[in-house]
Amino acid sequence: MKHLFDQARISLLIRVLLVLLLVKSVWFIVALVWLPSTGVDHIEEVRAKPLYYRVRLASSPVKSKAPKPKKRKPRTAGSIKDITLLAIYKDGETVVVTVKYKGKSKVLGRGERINGFTLEDAGRTYALFSKKGKTYEVSLKPLSKSNGSISTVRSASPSQTDRTVESDGIVDAGDRKIVDRALIDRYTHNIDDIYKNIGVQEVKGKDGIEGFKVTFVKRKSPFAQLGLKRGDIITAINGEPLNSYSAALNIYSHMKEIQNLTLTIKRRNQEMELEYEIN
Repeated sequence: MKHLFDQARISLLIRVLLVLLLVKSVWFIVALVWLPSTGVDHIEEVRAKPLYYRVRLASSPVKSKAPKPKKRKPRTAGSIKDITLLAIYKDGETVVVTVKYKGKSKVLGRGERINGFTLEDAGRTYALFSKKGKTYEVSLKPLSKSNGSISTVRSASPSQTDRTVESDGIVDAGDRKIVDRALIDRYTHNIDDIYKNIGVQEVKGKDGIEGFKVTFVKRKSPFAQLGLKRGDIITAINGEPLNSYSAALNIYSHMKEIQNLTLTIKRRNQEMELEYEIN
């Protein structure tokens, strides 16, 4: 009977395996006894757990929240009640008024503005202003006995006291005339009384108004006693040219503050000055 395996070869294979096993065992014993467990000859694989941190990256500096701006209260629009009407002058299409605004007097001509309101027209006792298509009427300030301010253009019959002032209110001192303050106050409060005693008319030149011409003076009136005559052209008061109705009314509205008055006039093409002292 033929054998499937060669006995000699099997024996040789077993011997080789035993030798390899013996070598492996000897190497294991040598490594366990003589080789170090630490140092450069020993590499121990250590797997560390990675640490993660949340980091916020920004290309620009982080801005802190700005405080909310405080809401400003809306400005109150100008009111027509802030305007006080002190005096009115109207001659045809010419309208000039004196008003008081924020404690100061101001003279306005037609079309001029104050506090956002435009002067459009005036009547005997009122002035008309416009703003944003609306029309407002301002009445003339009533006469106040306490402050003696300009207040009315209504005619007033002169009392006995007024007639005394008219005759005794002006003193001729030679180089000047001394005028009683009461006489000035009377005509300041009653502008219509001025028109009854003296008439004036604008004089126009190439550049506009050059003064005001006296068209008539009532005999024995205070204006006649002041030295004014028909035909005189008043060109300036206290050095201020009378080149507009506004300039004339501005002086009129400040008469109670004036102590000395100088009228510059032209009489028969000659310029002269009339001096007055008010006390």
